[in-house]
Amino acid sequence: MKNYLEFEKGLAEIEGKAEELRSMARQNPEMDIEAEAAALDIKAEALLIELYKNLTPWRKCQVARHTSRPHCVDYINGLFQEYVPLAGDRNFADDHAVMGGLARFNDRPVVILGHEKGNDTSSRIARNFGMARPEGYRKAIRLMKLADRFGLPLITLVDTPGAYPGKGAEERGQSEAIARATEKSLQIGVPVVSVIIGEGGSGGAVAFATADRLAMLEHSIYSVISPEGCASILWKDAEKMREAAEALRLTAQDLKQLGVADVIIPEPVGGAQRDPQAAIAAVGEAIEGMLKSLEKTPAKKLISDRRKRFLELGKKSLAA
Repeated sequence: MKNYLEFEKGLAEIEGKAEELRSMARQNPEMDIEAEAAALDIKAEALLIELYKNLTPWRKCQVARHTSRPHCVDYINGLFQEYVPLAGDRNFADDHAVMGGLARFNDRPVVILGHEKGNDTSSRIARNFGMARPEGYRKAIRLMKLADRFGLPLITLVDTPGAYPGKGAEERGQSEAIARATEKSLQIGVPVVSVIIGEGGSGGAVAFATADRLAMLEHSIYSVISPEGCASILWKDAEKMREAAEALRLTAQDLKQLGVADVIIPEPVGGAQRDPQAAIAAVGEAIEGMLKSLEKTPAKKLISDRRKRFLELGKKSLAA
């Protein structure tokens, strides 16, 4: 059963009618309604193309958060071989919002790290909806050190509304853990490539996306704060999230223009949730391309170029 977004209501009605006709035909084989159902399919496809041809930033937020989009675990299962998960921060606990470990990517040994939101109610609760606690960022630091020690490329998959803001997380040093993870990303002498696969929110995303190359799926978002949070602060009204989404310039297209993102990965028409396998394959191609562009770069140059990249972020927007 497909989950439709608010702006897809018309599409839901058309596809629902086509499925209803086919269901009737299955129950009564003598009915000949395939031509009518096929006409509805054509109408639905045309509407889908029209809806996704020029999405507003707020609609892109909705697509980026779609519950049926492929998540970190889907990319790991689809792109990596011999995945060996590593758990815990060797200090407090294992954070299930962060997953990672050793794997092979196109027969190349790598370290993989990412946020996992979960795909149903129980797994979303277990994964804390992809909002990492301090132990999650300390687990990330542990994996970054491992990658550096053994000279393995680090691949990160970002999909989080932000770091968990709870009392316990703050007591255990949430901001310090995020800062340390970001610092460690800038220090390791191996290629670091990152992909925003859904939602990249605040410092919780930056800690995983401090990379040599950053790719974003076409309908993913990356921002310092959520549109709802921004609207609550600026206008004291969370319902102004549409205006906030426009102002934040959080789309992949905006961030490519600003020099934050290097690559925009095309999604299937209707978003990654419409064809997860195609989206996963496209992400794999982008990761391979980014790794190839870095594979001959000496460790010292990787570190200096990465630091320079982040020091220069924002210059394009200031010049504009």
